[in-house]
Amino acid sequence: MRNVEPAERKVANIYDTEFEPFVYDDGTALGDSVLQLDKSLPLGTGFHVYRMPAGMTTRPHRHNGHEQFLILEGELIENDGTVFRKGDLVWFKDGTEHCSHSPEGCLLAVHIAGPEIAVD
Repeated sequence: MRNVEPAERKVANIYDTEFEPFVYDDGTALGDSVLQLDKSLPLGTGFHVYRMPAGMTTRPHRHNGHEQFLILEGELIENDGTVFRKGDLVWFKDGTEHCSHSPEGCLLAVHIAGPEIAVD
């Protein structure tokens, strides 16, 4: 077996690497940010770490493929009142519509199969 070449591996520490601001296709930025090593995918798809600032609410959206996330820090409150806390592993089915709020801010490890679709 050969050694891994530098171009074949990326490493970032989630506590000291700068996150990229998440900007929607229409130019809207809500203050959330993403750390994503695979730049071949649109920002916020595939595997990434997602940071929501205190007081932020995501835009209502529909999932284009399944979404899974693990709460690493903080808590997340869904529009139906469900509260997810540190250590909760969550799965949303393809086509699920929801939005989330984080009163104190949160950090999530996320996998999203495809870009989300905004809903009213």
